[in-house]
Amino acid sequence: MAFPNLLDFCYLVNPYFPPRKLKDELKANFEILLGEYPSGIRINSLLISKYFHINSDYSVVGNGATELIKSLMENQKGNIGVIYPTFEEYPNRCSRNGLITYIPDNADFSYTADNLMSYYTDKDIQLLLLVNPDNPSGNFISREDVLRLIEWSGQRSVRLVVDESFVDFAEDGLNSSLLLDDILEQYPHLVVMKSISKSYGVPGLRLGILASSDKRLVDNIKKDVSIWNVNSFAEFYMQIFGKYEADYKKSCKRFIQEREYFYRALQKIEYLRVIPSQANYFLCEVISFYTSSELAQILLEKMF
Repeated sequence: MAFPNLLDFCYLVNPYFPPRKLKDELKANFEILLGEYPSGIRINSLLISKYFHINSDYSVVGNGATELIKSLMENQKGNIGVIYPTFEEYPNRCSRNGLITYIPDNADFSYTADNLMSYYTDKDIQLLLLVNPDNPSGNFISREDVLRLIEWSGQRSVRLVVDESFVDFAEDGLNSSLLLDDILEQYPHLVVMKSISKSYGVPGLRLGILASSDKRLVDNIKKDVSIWNVNSFAEFYMQIFGKYEADYKKSCKRFIQEREYFYRALQKIEYLRVIPSQANYFLCEVISFYTSSELAQILLEKMF
């Protein structure tokens, strides 16, 4: 907002959603929404549950996923397993002394469910965090393998937090979500987190969801966040999203095609090593001609 003419290379949102009709519907209701208070958290939890077709008892809506991350991580006791590099909002919300880190031993920062289970088998952790696809590496574990990880963590009484904010961009990602009643009910130690900013292209609305069949956890987070934590524009967006769900699915498929084109184009840049990704971004290593700081400065000067 402060630099409208700046081309942001870290803008991790869907460029093909929301469609013009949805934006126009928001605009048409601007004055009403501006002048009205939003509903409280109970109603908005109902709306977010309808949005994702899950039981409302299992969900909490957040003022962005970051509000929910803060509430979850700051109230977590015990050691936490974290894969690095990752989205820093999670480890920043807990004591560094309680972090037990796993760093993949390869140049692409890639890892599998088996790698995690092998590494953490003899570690004393009470929570394991999986960002899937991961940020910034774009590493992705299939739902089949994530389910094996869920089984493994349950057998060890380890809470598993899966952040799937970027999952809809993965190959077959629309069929890879864990936001399903039968999965949540079967695994009460599972917590699913999802930002609505990223894949839905509405970061300014500040929306996110935490879902779990652990009712005590869900109730505690609902009590912890503000009762009016979602504004009227975000609430209205949740109300009308269902009409545009087919458009959303098309936008994700279109993005996957665009990512493949972008990947091939980046590989032609001789001073970059491009790490394969199942998200909507690529982690690149600057291998010659410039340092990363020099390249960032050149891009800033040329694109602003």
